[in-house]
Amino acid sequence: MSVVEESSLNNAAPEDGRLRDRTAELADLHEKVRRGPGEHATEAQHAKGKLTARERLAIVFDEDTFTEVEELRRHRATGFGLEDRRPHTDGVVTGWGQVNGRTVFAYAHDFRIFGGALGEAHAEKIHKLMDLAESAGCPLIGLCDGAGARIQEGVTALAGYGGIFTRNVRNSGVIPQISVILGPCAGGAAYSPALTDFVFMVRGTSQMFITGPDVVQAVTGEVITHDALGGADAHASVSGVAHVAYDDEQSCLEDVRHLLSLLPSNNRELPPAEPTGDPADRRTEALLDLVPADPGRAYDMRAVIGEIVDDGDFFEVQESWATNVICALARLDGQAVGIVANQPAAFAGVLDIRASEKAARFVQTCDAFNLPLVTLVDVPGFLPGVDQEHGGIIRHGAKLLYAYCNATVPRVQLILRKAYGGAYIVMDSRSIGTDISLAWPSNEIAVMGAEGAANVVFRREIAAAADAEATRARLAKEYRAELMHPYYAAERGLVDSVIDPAETRSRVIGALTMLRTKHAPLPTRKHGNQPQ
Repeated sequence: MSVVEESSLNNAAPEDGRLRDRTAELADLHEKVRRGPGEHATEAQHAKGKLTARERLAIVFDEDTFTEVEELRRHRATGFGLEDRRPHTDGVVTGWGQVNGRTVFAYAHDFRIFGGALGEAHAEKIHKLMDLAESAGCPLIGLCDGAGARIQEGVTALAGYGGIFTRNVRNSGVIPQISVILGPCAGGAAYSPALTDFVFMVRGTSQMFITGPDVVQAVTGEVITHDALGGADAHASVSGVAHVAYDDEQSCLEDVRHLLSLLPSNNRELPPAEPTGDPADRRTEALLDLVPADPGRAYDMRAVIGEIVDDGDFFEVQESWATNVICALARLDGQAVGIVANQPAAFAGVLDIRASEKAARFVQTCDAFNLPLVTLVDVPGFLPGVDQEHGGIIRHGAKLLYAYCNATVPRVQLILRKAYGGAYIVMDSRSIGTDISLAWPSNEIAVMGAEGAANVVFRREIAAAADAEATRARLAKEYRAELMHPYYAAERGLVDSVIDPAETRSRVIGALTMLRTKHAPLPTRKHGNQPQ
């Protein structure tokens, strides 16, 4: 018998009955893995108002498209009883599927197994998935519901987090990364969401913090609850860590799907376009009544955005934090765009430390993922005050300036009313590279308001006047007529066109359509050194 013949006999397939038995055994094993640790653990998860890992994935992905990998993975650790507890999946479900027909990767902590705590095998599964997402050029979602590092595994668990952080940074600006906090996320685990592009949280069940309430009380004496320290509302309105907060997991995960529909799969693609029944040339007559001509009167900029964008629909991020600036994703003529807008209804729309940070991060995100930027300007300046100056308004404001100057996507600026001082420059003015600058006939672009300018320029004349107030008012009126009339900037080429507000939608869409093939290469460099 030849070597080839002998090899063929040794590797012959088993009898049909034996293979069928093994296949049935595999099916039973897969079903056991899908069920997890048992009904009691599932009921306990549901009793907390939380879904299981696979229930969450079923909401995120298109029906029957999720492919799980390494579902049979088990840890190899010993000691502290771990050798007797080796459940399949090791507490994390990993895989990929379709979201709105496009491939997306995801991992979901299974709190029913080791409390979702991360050990060596658990981390390696996530590492592999992140590498696959990077290679495939597809978005990555992390559904976080874990108790941090697995203490019984010691430093190997910590090293596992290091591998996740490294991949978060390597993929930053390359593929969209979304973190969804659906339970505890404490200690080092909290840094991975902080490195991703968007963070979603659910009220009542999700918390993020570096040190928990017990440690805080022991070290500082402060008494605080888990939710008050690191709950959804705390991070959505106080720290700014969370981009969006929800009342339940279902609506949270459905909005993750919506967000993905507005983002490209990676930085080499454009965001997907969607057909709209909203005409590109629709007149926006309502804007004439929504925005008061008096620059001192407040209004809600959200109403303006709703009037301009397709079907009035937009996805706002960090809505409850730094409310004096609005950052939102929307569509114009079916094309996804990023919108940055001052909010006169909150602190008159002034720029401060938080608003600058919020807008800068959003501009960078849009630029990374090829989302054109539309900037709606109605800003009285930067917020004055000792707290702002000592808090570093110079370096924080410079972050927004840096982000706009560094952006290569199509950029359109629209000045609705006032645009004063350095804040005018920072809000994507022509001088820092906006492609098209439009303005309404209510625009006032100047170093400062007319009254303030009169106080500085005509200080001596006002002081010497018999009626100082009347003189100040007269001089302020003269200054406004001379240097702040609606066509002053247009006459000097700093505004491309002063437009009828009713034409806002069509003019912005027209500019973006023209700019769709924009190419703006940056100088060769390792990376910039942005303000911190």
